[in-house]
Amino acid sequence: MNVLSLFDGMSCGQIALNRLGIGINNYYAAEIDKAAIEVTQKNYPDTIQMGDVTKWQDWDIDWSSIDLVSGGFPCQAWSIAGRQQGDRDPRGMLFWTMLDIIKKVRESNPDAYFLMENVKMKKEFEEYITHHTEAALGTVYKHLINSNTVSAQNRERYYWTNIPNIVQPENKGLVISDVLVEDYTQDVVVKDIPNYHLMRKTPNYWQFDSSGRGFSSQQDRVRRFDVPSNTLSAGHSSIPQIWVDFDTKFRRLTPTECERLQTVPDGYTQGVAKGQRYKMLGNGWTVDVIAHIYKFLEWN
Repeated sequence: MNVLSLFDGMSCGQIALNRLGIGINNYYAAEIDKAAIEVTQKNYPDTIQMGDVTKWQDWDIDWSSIDLVSGGFPCQAWSIAGRQQGDRDPRGMLFWTMLDIIKKVRESNPDAYFLMENVKMKKEFEEYITHHTEAALGTVYKHLINSNTVSAQNRERYYWTNIPNIVQPENKGLVISDVLVEDYTQDVVVKDIPNYHLMRKTPNYWQFDSSGRGFSSQQDRVRRFDVPSNTLSAGHSSIPQIWVDFDTKFRRLTPTECERLQTVPDGYTQGVAKGQRYKMLGNGWTVDVIAHIYKFLEWN
């Protein structure tokens, strides 16, 4: 298979294809983040880096040879957590860039598959993206899949594709305790919980009042072990905080534990700064969700 991966990041799509045993002849990756490229090349040195996705018309690619084009266009403009400017935000315009590239691939090879991913968003945006994708590419199947079916992380994402017959993954029932490592002391800092007596319990976490002004801060949440984690994102504040030995101390999940939340192999992101590891994992795909989707590829 020849693959073109847009917004490739650390190449989670390549991990998924390898996990399924699907052979790759050429894997073209469009990415500009230096740390993500470094991690990709460490793990898959034959990856062909194409650079800036907006320069796609200058790429030296045999477009007719591409069998699969995939990617998650940047979510900041579409996410409920963002300003929700859609394609009025310059980052939102990258949706159209991706659509143009997929259209080019499909015009050159009508049998090519495509997969587009983005966050769960308001209905207006989801319908807008679906409408224009169908107008440009024809038949489109849309799926909303939560990563908590195959991992220990809540992560709802939309997937638009022409891969037929996809069904929801079987729920494995994984929770945070399934991803914890025993030796975490070199990776994260253990902190005392201030105002421990001012704790309150919710279904998924305990919250403490560190400021004395109430339970408002996301930073003051300690996740329970027996539930899936919150969604990882590129920001440091999204990394789940958990109890240490159920006493008055807590810590963040380690990079290895976050790799496990994204069903990425242990140590895959090693070799770059810890902050960069967290960032690319937050930006990445849950590999086992992508592998589940690719199981439905009609490919020998």
